[in-house]
Amino acid sequence: MAGDAGDVDGGEASELDAVAAELYALRPDEFTVARNARAQAAPRALGVRIRALRKPAASAWAVDLLAREGLLAEVLELAAALREAQDDLDARELQRLGRERRALVQALTRQAVSLAADQGVTVSAAARDDVAATITAALLDPLAGAAVATGRLVRPLEATGVDPVDLSEAVGGSIPGVPDAPARPERTDDLAARRARKAAEQAVRAAERGASDAERELARADALLATATERAEHLSDRVEELRAQLARVEKDAQAAAEAQTAAADARAAAAERVDGARRTLETAREAVPPD
Repeated sequence: MAGDAGDVDGGEASELDAVAAELYALRPDEFTVARNARAQAAPRALGVRIRALRKPAASAWAVDLLAREGLLAEVLELAAALREAQDDLDARELQRLGRERRALVQALTRQAVSLAADQGVTVSAAARDDVAATITAALLDPLAGAAVATGRLVRPLEATGVDPVDLSEAVGGSIPGVPDAPARPERTDDLAARRARKAAEQAVRAAERGASDAERELARADALLATATERAEHLSDRVEELRAQLARVEKDAQAAAEAQTAAADARAAAAERVDGARRTLETAREAVPPD
């Protein structure tokens, strides 16, 4: 029972969707018993449709967890940005958004597995791959995105990149549609304005990168200046210390020279006294009579 609510009136389809949303919020192992109980308690026609709701695959149920937690809004925003960049043939923007898409799919897949584990449900490696494929399909196909956003996904989805995503038997209850009428072609001036805005935004990003690079360069220059200033101040202090030390040494050297001169004068005086004493001794010896 998926996407065939068009066979019933709007009220019954709305009731079916509400019941389905409650049932798919349960753990997969609780689904069948709860579904049968709700079917038995509902009016006959609605009960038949409730009983036809299929138990969700683990991968689809994990994606439903993301929808109920409100974690798929970024997926739908990115999908719109991808379509816009593709319309504009903006290769650089497509490349950037492609990287963002892969990172987002990986992050949401991990989150879905974690949310399932919190409820005691283990998602196998194969089911994990199906979760990633389903999120990717929601990114690439607007109808697949609408189906995933219901939180009533029954089976995983896969995008071929060429054909529309197969949504048969994919959702419990109705699938939100899109208007049948084609969208009004964008006027040339609207397209030019949008492209001008994109160019301006790219210029802003380039200027931001330039400002960031300049700020990093300034920070490096500030660091070098601080290091050089610290070294210059240290060496200046060292010069002052050495000058003071030199002044003390010069003073000591002058005092030592003066002491040396005084010592030399004292020695000369002592030498003269020695010479006088020797002459006196000689004279005295000569005056002694012989025996």
